[in-house]
Order: sequence, then structure tokens, then C-alpha cells
Amino acid sequence: MTEFLFRDDSYLQQTLATVVAINDDGAVVLDRTVFYASSGGQPGDTGVLESADGTEVAIAATVHPDGDKTSIVHVPAPDQQRLQVGSAVVARLDWSRRYRLMRTHTALHLLSVVLPFPVTGGSIGEDKGRLDFDMPDVPADLARVEAELNSMVAADYPVSTEWITDTEMAARPEMIKTMKVKPPMGQGRVRLVRIGDIDLQPCGGTHVRSTGEIGHLKLGRIEKKGRENRRVTLLLE
Repeated sequence: MTEFLFRDDSYLQQTLATVVAINDDGAVVLDRTVFYASSGGQPGDTGVLESADGTEVAIAATVHPDGDKTSIVHVPAPDQQRLQVGSAVVARLDWSRRYRLMRTHTALHLLSVVLPFPVTGGSIGEDKGRLDFDMPDVPADLARVEAELNSMVAADYPVSTEWITDTEMAARPEMIKTMKVKPPMGQGRVRLVRIGDIDLQPCGGTHVRSTGEIGHLKLGRIEKKGRENRRVTLLLE
């Protein structure tokens, strides 16, 4: 198992860690990490692992191995020096990229508030993100939707995390907005993300501390992806 430091502090940019395993392809497993692994529409982090002698191994992707949500694998870029099991490293994020992903992810939570329809899919990027909604028609007043989003940003709502048990989660299905991706249960507890008094939902991703950090938002394309499925793109400015 890997200790996921980002769950408690998404602003932690680096940590000292120990290499506990090296996969056949050279991918690295650490005892603890600040790197978020690709999940729930949010891409895995990139960055470097720096050994005691100053050697830096560039990390091109971060994933959960074979769907194991208790461990994280750091995938080196091509032609990197191989690390050794037991060695100490500093795991350091590409912070600029991570922070933009945090802003986008939090912005999509706001979009799910303004458009209160079941979510059928989503994707998070550095400059934009999108949610797919089980929504029969496009809202008539898109200017109002955009204004509501930016009003929530301007309100600077605090963003925090908390935990509930699997049993409590099962008793509150109304909190689950995603139709296809269910919260990770089976480990005894589920992480929730709360935005002021306007939103509370299960989520394992990384977020900014307050909505004011998101910055101005603009609606992008709205596409029809099925009889009652609409894809709404949101742009960071």
C-alpha cells in the first residue's frame, strides 16, 4: 500500500519517500507519494523522483496498477535511469500542471451544481474540462449558467474534505452525482469534498482551497452525445 499524501493536503508539492518496488517496465512504487494517480477523469500527475546523489528520474504518468486503488505506480519517461528498491528519493510534482488540474476539477463541481442533472462522464484538463449530463435539452439561457458559475467563484466558498463510512455512504445515495463511476467503497470509508454550503459529493481528486482560486470561467461547446446526453465544456481563463 502507498500512503496518499494528496488526500489530506493537495498543496503538498514534494515529499521524501522510499522505493518499495520496481516493476518489470521500470515503474516505481513508493511508500508514500504526493502524485495523484489517473482516476475519475483526472489525469495522473507528472514530475520527478530525485535520488540522494542528485539523479532525477522524470515521471511521465501516474496510475493505479491493475485497478488496485491502494497503490500508485510512477511511470518514468523513456530512457530514464533505473532506481533501486530501498533507495530514498524526493518525489516532486510538476506543480504548475497539478494546480491547473485542481482548478479545473473544482470548477466542474460547480458546473454540477448549476446543472443539477445526473453525470454520465467527465474529463479534466489543464485549460478546460467537461461533464456529460443526462440532460434532455440544453439550458435556454446559457448566459445565466455562466453568470452563476462565476458568481460561485466570486463568492470564494471554502473547499474542504471529510470522510464517512461505507455504511453511511450506502445510506446516502443522493450524494452520488455520477451514474457510471461509483465512489470507491470496500476500504471502510469514503472521502467527500464539500464546497461551502452549496455542494457535497464523494470525490478522491485534488481541489483548490477556495472557489476564488479557480478564476474566471467561460462555457465552451455544448454537444449532443445521445438522445438525452449533453456534453458541456468549461474553459479556464
